[in-house]
Amino acid sequence: MKNVIIIGGGFGGLTTGALLAHEGLHVTVIEKNHEIGGGLQSFTRHGIHFETGMHILGGLSEGGSVRRIFEYLGIMDKVCIKRCDLDCMDEVTYLRTGDHYQLPQGREAFTEALCRYFPAEREGIHRYLQACYDLTEEVDIFYLRPTTSVFSAHSERFMQPADEFIADFIEDPRLRDLLAYMNPMYGGVKGHTPAYIHALINVLYIGGQYHFIGRSQHLAELLADVIRKNGGEVITGKGVKSIHVEDKCVTDVETTDGTHFQGDYYISSIHVKTLLPLLTDGALPRGYVNRLTDAPVTYSAFILYLVFKPETFPYINHTGYIQDDYGQIWTHAQYDGTWPRGIMFLTPPSEHQGPWAKRMTLNCIMSWDEVKRWEHTHIGHRGRDYEAWKQEQAERIIAKLEQRFPQIRSCIDTYYTASPLTIRDYYASPEGSLYGYSKDGLDTARTLIAPVTRVRNLLLSGQCVNLHGICGVPLTAINTAECIFGFNNIVNKINETTLPHDEKK
Repeated sequence: MKNVIIIGGGFGGLTTGALLAHEGLHVTVIEKNHEIGGGLQSFTRHGIHFETGMHILGGLSEGGSVRRIFEYLGIMDKVCIKRCDLDCMDEVTYLRTGDHYQLPQGREAFTEALCRYFPAEREGIHRYLQACYDLTEEVDIFYLRPTTSVFSAHSERFMQPADEFIADFIEDPRLRDLLAYMNPMYGGVKGHTPAYIHALINVLYIGGQYHFIGRSQHLAELLADVIRKNGGEVITGKGVKSIHVEDKCVTDVETTDGTHFQGDYYISSIHVKTLLPLLTDGALPRGYVNRLTDAPVTYSAFILYLVFKPETFPYINHTGYIQDDYGQIWTHAQYDGTWPRGIMFLTPPSEHQGPWAKRMTLNCIMSWDEVKRWEHTHIGHRGRDYEAWKQEQAERIIAKLEQRFPQIRSCIDTYYTASPLTIRDYYASPEGSLYGYSKDGLDTARTLIAPVTRVRNLLLSGQCVNLHGICGVPLTAINTAECIFGFNNIVNKINETTLPHDEKK
């Protein structure tokens, strides 16, 4: 039995650990926080649960890749989720014009809805969506298909900037803007974010969108249970202080309390920029370190959590997006007198959800620059000016929200806030980055990170590597685990276990 030490008990570390433990390795996960989960962490205020990071789920419909991974691990029947309305998974509202779009699940229904809103663009809509699905076909792991080569050849459009990709098919600037409404889900940047990222996220959610019921953290606990039931352990409240490397191999990991952990393999699931200072000097080539240190990270967010008075605001079984106006979808991170230019909101379902919402979560993209003046402060000790600033941002969001729901202020009992500083400190994510490194189709050598490193027994997992989010992180976990078990080993076992007999290859 091989021993594996995993640094970071977030979604990536726990999923990677669960896969390895399921395959017979002894796994030890080390998490600096007292709660596991990373972006899956939840917090409770006055009996109301809130998710800190992961809100919207895809890949969990019948046959979906994430669903099949969870089935393989034996936890799918315990994951508490609620499917969004089939006829409206997302609503998008433009405040200046009053335009309101309701977008259903399923490729055919999604396509027809867009064609009804923009009949003159019917042909372009069909070509655009076909191109999106074609791009996803170039990513074998997205469909849990065995692949024949580590190095895949991709089409010319694969790395094309997403905004240019959309414009190649669509003439109407309003529809171009609408088709990019999921930007907050992947850190979209005009002229840089590759088309394949845009396509994977859109296809994922068109295939079915879900919200957690109750607490997102229960998924983290289910993954930890897989590790423990297979003889592993999940240790919390111990931050890693140093990773000792000799002769291009990790020899041990030391935590802040002086404990040393040794294994055959070491996997880092924390942000790569957080990992690098922990390594022995010279462990990695200087050019490699400089590249990872200088590579840009994705933007952060300001999050507002509302608690409603009983039976005052209706439960909404889909995700909502509020845009100030057309033409701003690629500039939400810019902070000025119009911030927030966009808001993503949802009313997460509770157990035995009835007609009334108990809570609402609102995410507004925000640059790190807006909180940089407090970067050397700590949670609970940032000062009165910071608290006043947070209240100002909350009031800005509520004022914008009132334009969509005029009576909502009277429904609010209380609210809580989280800034990019909060995200940085809880996730150990540089600049409060939401999605790891910012993928750049024009500079792939700097922003695409492989799971293997120049340290022979040190691997990487988590959303800095390959893909991010509810789908990308588990798929990356497979890539990382197969660096130990061998090419297609786990993919083939998942398919053998979860595919109908006539689909197995």
